[in-house]
Amino acid sequence: GLILLGLILSISIFTGRSPIVFLTGLGAATAVLLVIFRDTLLSFVAGIQIQFNDLMREGDWIEVPAYGADGDVVNIALHTVKIQNWDKTISVLPTYKLLEVPFKNWRGMEDSGGRRIKRALHIDLNSVRFCDEGLMDRLMHIGLIKDYVTEKRAVQTPEAASGDLLSSDGFTNVEAFQTYIVRYLQNRPDIHQKTMTFLVRQLAPGPTGLPLEIDVFTKTPALVEYEAIQASIFDHLVAAISKFDLRVFQEPTGLDFQAVGKS
Repeated sequence: GLILLGLILSISIFTGRSPIVFLTGLGAATAVLLVIFRDTLLSFVAGIQIQFNDLMREGDWIEVPAYGADGDVVNIALHTVKIQNWDKTISVLPTYKLLEVPFKNWRGMEDSGGRRIKRALHIDLNSVRFCDEGLMDRLMHIGLIKDYVTEKRAVQTPEAASGDLLSSDGFTNVEAFQTYIVRYLQNRPDIHQKTMTFLVRQLAPGPTGLPLEIDVFTKTPALVEYEAIQASIFDHLVAAISKFDLRVFQEPTGLDFQAVGKS
């Protein structure tokens, strides 16, 4: 700073002009240079931040909703980041823009060795009821919950045995089905049991019925295998739900209205 000040004063003495003239010119030149190299400076600083904080690497899968980008990072340059979207299109974003908008990096999921399944099965509320003797007899034939039904049956009150389920500690077919889902998932070798979230829960009932949400992780992050596991789980549960005298909620279609009109 002192050297620069001395240089300006020296030039001012030799030229006989006021130092203010030189300072004004220097300020104007600096402003012009900042305008010209603005993007380069911003991208340079952004690149340092991205590298220092390990925000992304080439090969990472990232989502940038603000710019409609969703795919793999194929190149990180000074001025731009190139992303190949899943539809094979290319998004090219200014490097510094990625620090101005939210983005999601899926590297953590891929490194963890698991991928999350978080989906609900919606149950028709009109099919929810207490388990009577007839339903419990049928549930006893389902190996995964036979001991559970036996235990529930053993603690029934005399009122329940006589059919007065409301004045007893009777259990519902939803409770039985939820227990079945937990044990079914526990018996799948492709689902993480302890190291990651393992949860089957009821959400608040609404216009689309009673949601039973499954929140678990597969043991593979690979998309094709993950989708196959997820489909296998829900195919099985949709097919099994009728064994509990439950129905999956479904909005009425044109065929349903036609059937009502013919009846």
